[in-house]
Amino acid sequence: MTKQRLKIAIITSSLGGGGAQKSSANLSFVLSKLDYDVHIISILNQIDYEYQGKLLNLGKLKDQNDSIFGKIKRFRLFYNYLKSENFDYIIDSRARPTFFKQLIVNTFLYQNHKVIYIIHNYFLKRYLPSSTTLAKLLYGKANKLVCVSKEIENLVVKSHGFKNITTIYNPVVNYSNEILEVSFNLPQKFILYFGRINDKVKNISLLIDGYNQSKLARNNTKLVILGDGPDITYLKQKTVDLQLQHQIVFLPYCADPSSVIKRALFSVLSSRYEGFPMVLIESLSFGIPVVSVDCKSGPSEVINHKKNGLLVDNHNPIALADAFNEFIENKKLYNHCKEQAKQS
Repeated sequence: MTKQRLKIAIITSSLGGGGAQKSSANLSFVLSKLDYDVHIISILNQIDYEYQGKLLNLGKLKDQNDSIFGKIKRFRLFYNYLKSENFDYIIDSRARPTFFKQLIVNTFLYQNHKVIYIIHNYFLKRYLPSSTTLAKLLYGKANKLVCVSKEIENLVVKSHGFKNITTIYNPVVNYSNEILEVSFNLPQKFILYFGRINDKVKNISLLIDGYNQSKLARNNTKLVILGDGPDITYLKQKTVDLQLQHQIVFLPYCADPSSVIKRALFSVLSSRYEGFPMVLIESLSFGIPVVSVDCKSGPSEVINHKKNGLLVDNHNPIALADAFNEFIENKKLYNHCKEQAKQS
């Protein structure tokens, strides 16, 4: 008798724009390779990343009609899809900041389903109510809470006392053997930031200040900032104010930055907080070392200092500048980290 394939639904806000969304796309590849029957339900109509499995794009309907009647229609479609497909597990990868909205989802959509809830960020308010009572009302009977770093798991246990919790790191997936070449005019030598241009979270101001105080500009090593977000205009003006507009290059978002990553000297992370930063493991997977601030959470679980990259104090532009200088001036250290990057 043939064993029936487990049927999995991955619920995501979208398949584009951010690390959490990228991890959902990657997860669809991992689970499909394990011979699960994978379905992806996207709330928004942003489908940039490659994925495997069947896609229900609720965002298309949202774009067509986002009135109260449109919302009811999408809710009914969502409900009927979960009921008719009879999934073995639902993996909810969305941010869930609103208690009453999630209570409705749990009560009506997820009733009688085994649900795994992913917590993607150290900023817990995006995923759990501050109140332990309300949090346990929503997630006390969850099949499992999955955190993407040990630091997040420890914080959730300490703040809410959950027992049904574990940590699973985000995977890196090489979609194909071919790297999509993008048509950017890249500098000959550059370090790279790629991700959301949101200064309140990613603290790209710190990165620019660190670059400004380093020797990189004088060494003709430029800073490439790759991505889109609400703070591009502000950050471009900052580079003008520092007279760095010819040393710092802004490039638009692309869904597959692989060819840019592979040409960088090293990648940089300067965030105020994270979850499990995809930029670090994506860079390392291509053999590119990294320099990162030691924010909460993720970098300290990825970077082995002076083995595959450099880990520095957060909110300290001088420490960041020193790390940049060390990688440029200490060729032996840089080459050692580069050699260890992919293996790590």
